[in-house]
Amino acid sequence: MIFIASPTRLSTARSTFDADFKARLHWSAEADAAIEQRVADILADVKLRGDAAVLDYTARFDGLTVASMGALELTQAELKAAFDAIPAAQRDALQAAAQRVRTYHEAQKKASGESWSYQDEDGTLLGQKVTPLDRVGIYVPGGKAAYPSSVLMNAIPAHVAGVGEIIMVVPTPKGEKNALVLAAAYVAGVTRAFTVGGAQAVAALAYGTDTIPAVDKITGPGNAYVAAAKRRVFGTVGIDMIAGPSEILVLADGSTPPDWVAMDLFSQAEHDELAQSILLCPDLAYIEQVQQSINRMLGEMPRAEIIAKSLNGRGVLIHTRSMEEACAISNRIAPEHLEISSVEARRWEPLLKHAGAIFMGAYTSESLGDYCAGPNHVLPTSGTARFSSPLGVYDFQKRSSLIEVSEAGAQTLGLIAAELAYGEGLQAHARAAELRLAQVPPMRK
Repeated sequence: MIFIASPTRLSTARSTFDADFKARLHWSAEADAAIEQRVADILADVKLRGDAAVLDYTARFDGLTVASMGALELTQAELKAAFDAIPAAQRDALQAAAQRVRTYHEAQKKASGESWSYQDEDGTLLGQKVTPLDRVGIYVPGGKAAYPSSVLMNAIPAHVAGVGEIIMVVPTPKGEKNALVLAAAYVAGVTRAFTVGGAQAVAALAYGTDTIPAVDKITGPGNAYVAAAKRRVFGTVGIDMIAGPSEILVLADGSTPPDWVAMDLFSQAEHDELAQSILLCPDLAYIEQVQQSINRMLGEMPRAEIIAKSLNGRGVLIHTRSMEEACAISNRIAPEHLEISSVEARRWEPLLKHAGAIFMGAYTSESLGDYCAGPNHVLPTSGTARFSSPLGVYDFQKRSSLIEVSEAGAQTLGLIAAELAYGEGLQAHARAAELRLAQVPPMRK
């Protein structure tokens, strides 16, 4: 079968660019009403019936019928056996990627994840205590494809942060277990793992069952049902983010081989039909070369149909007046993955404010970041990079303020606090501060 991909062509020189551009970018993160209701019912059922409900939904949605929850838990011996059984090349790649991810997140912890304090001249101590979460749940997709890289990217920063228990859930439709996912769980130090997926897995992690322990936070990507479930349990537990379709934006100056850029656009388009691939370039002839590369290479791709639907539905090739303008447009988009495919990548990087991850230079393909560069591949999507960050050690830590006021400090701070508390009409607040003063004044009405 022949597939044709013709991403929309736009030019910033056209008067209709803003409207055309906005229409092409639009993607609603709102879940379908039917999905929301179904998820609400599943969550309520798991909260009420626990393990029994999880078993029912696993049989219904994954086609996996077992007599007890014990059959859904993967033992550490099984994880190690999976690691030992995979080809040596996969074992080496998994361990090399894990070490790079661990090294990056250890550096991240040192930079921003340590407790600190200082003392005022009067001896008052102020600071911040950083502590890890006790238990987290990581969701690993296991439907259309298996993602061992997601295991590494979620479990390793949690492990580096010092989380006590890491509980993994992964669907195994019809009982088919992916050995590389299990091996990744072994390498990443997952504490317990269950072959459960969907909204029922999120519910079990959030509320706890007789078998699956309740966690403090849930991270990891999933389908629309998983996203809707995470949205609903937020508040009972923490979550990382609500992820939308995958995105890549390539800023190109025309110096990179067009085949490389075309394949980079393919790399996100092959995820699913809603993924978005965008090229921004001031060289019109180069844009045409990339289109020719798309035409020539598409038929060679095993997931050509998905790539074609993604590029035809949401792909965009934008001709800009300059690289500076391309950077400005990129900031409006705030993409998940941003490649600077230029001989002067470091020249343009300071102009870029919003992106989940920035890949600098022609040799830095986005796929390296997905698997083994080191930084986390769980990134904000749908423009949320304007206000959110990649998953990291900080997502598995919490911060407590430290305050130890000296007797001398209480004389100064007590007067300030009392004045403001009386102004708010909170007399008990004011009096608690005043009672610690050397000379206690009468309480105001």
